[in-house]
Amino acid sequence: MADPQTQAEALAGPARINGAAAEATLSGGELTWRPAGGGEGQERRLELDSEVLGCRVEGRKLRVATFSAGGGGGGERPSALACGGGGKGGGGDGSRRRGEVVMEMESDDAAERWGDAIRDRLASLAITPSGRPKRLFIIVNPYGGKRSGRSIFQNDVLPLIEAAGISYTMQETKHRLHAQEIAHSLDLRKYDGIVSVSGDGVLVEVVNGFLQREDWETAIKMPLGIIPAGTGNGMAQSLLHAAGEPFSISNAVFAIIRGHRRALDVTSVVQGKTRFFSVLMLTWGLVADVDIESEKYRWMGSSRLEFYILLRVINLRRYNGRVLFVPAPGYEEVGEPVEQITSFEQNGVSTGTQEDKANDRNGETIGYPGPSIEEADLKWRSLSGPFVSVWLGNVPFASEDAMAAPKAEFSDGYLDAAIIRDCTRWDVLGLMFQTKDGAYVNSPYVEYFKVKAIRIEPGLRVGGGRGARGGIIDSDGEVIARGDGSRGEAEHLMAYGPPIQLTVDQGLATIFSPRSR
Repeated sequence: MADPQTQAEALAGPARINGAAAEATLSGGELTWRPAGGGEGQERRLELDSEVLGCRVEGRKLRVATFSAGGGGGGERPSALACGGGGKGGGGDGSRRRGEVVMEMESDDAAERWGDAIRDRLASLAITPSGRPKRLFIIVNPYGGKRSGRSIFQNDVLPLIEAAGISYTMQETKHRLHAQEIAHSLDLRKYDGIVSVSGDGVLVEVVNGFLQREDWETAIKMPLGIIPAGTGNGMAQSLLHAAGEPFSISNAVFAIIRGHRRALDVTSVVQGKTRFFSVLMLTWGLVADVDIESEKYRWMGSSRLEFYILLRVINLRRYNGRVLFVPAPGYEEVGEPVEQITSFEQNGVSTGTQEDKANDRNGETIGYPGPSIEEADLKWRSLSGPFVSVWLGNVPFASEDAMAAPKAEFSDGYLDAAIIRDCTRWDVLGLMFQTKDGAYVNSPYVEYFKVKAIRIEPGLRVGGGRGARGGIIDSDGEVIARGDGSRGEAEHLMAYGPPIQLTVDQGLATIFSPRSR
């Protein structure tokens, strides 16, 4: 079946473009023009999908808002912005710049006709039938990262979505889990997507809010968007990197405007009757210790992580315990076979905490119960500690400068496990500084493999004597279990010590994503 945009009627006619007489053509997904009367000058073009935000009509004038990378379209027909045909230009570093192409048509009717045609083509350019979003609900976290969420929304997000003609409702979060509460009760019929201006935590809250709803099957299909405003920003970096796009706030916004989507795996994390859902990662050991204990240095931004790695490696910790897993095809030889495994409770779980009784009505669980597991059909294997680090990734990047799971895919139905056991502190330090491009997984000190399900049985710190303490288990930047003797341990979602199981549900959620080049 032909793409709808190729079936649309082509338009052609005279216009004054940026003040110069030209012959313009709108055909398929391109707007092109050349000097009128065979005058000197190259043909110029705009690719609607990759260079245009939107357009508006003012009488005879049609204003096309552009957002183009430096370097242009290449070939014999350079892009409009590369030739000075509109906008503010831009270098060859892949960054985009806003601009405008002003087309003065022969009449008001002609301007309306061309404007309608451009908008129709833009709407048809997204991969899914719904096209570019027209109405967004935007959740801004003013407290994450360097507390810049509010300014990022005003200065970076708002100008682009307004230029694209997208209407929006914005709400700031007031406290932890506020985004989850919003997603749980929001009337989704009013919107084409839910966008978070935040770190990864708000996105995770929205997913959990969706899956706690009675209409979770419909809610989880709502496209999600993320604009990086946190410390780590792993999801935004993973999406942009996969498409060959430089990491930037504006590129993340433009990906949402363009409306392309991809499926996203969701991981169910369960301990007893407690369940929540993850989309980024889970860590235990060194990485979790660094991520959580470095919070006191949050004012340093992302550099706090590198700084605290140095402090933590000097006094390297190892944790007793065991990891059991169901390997993906091709990884069946990792670890040791497990003959018998204790059945893990899957039925009757709530989608919130153990105290979240509101999710139960007449003894029935409200919301998504999580993927079913037939224990008898699974072939489990195991690795025994001590462990320096256990890192489970759903997407390639844990933060914008740490590729924790280089082989991870967004909807392959597996988690990528990177496990460090026996290793000296200086070798560990070297591995941590090889995470930028994921090269650390090639080290003989790292077990790297994919799993369909994995169970962590966390133990106490090695060498702690009778007063030995446990560690931290961190999911998507939030502590879910803590056994290090800190105050407030009982307040966390899960207990440190009993098994925690993760199971992947392939492609359950949908996320706005740049289209791969």
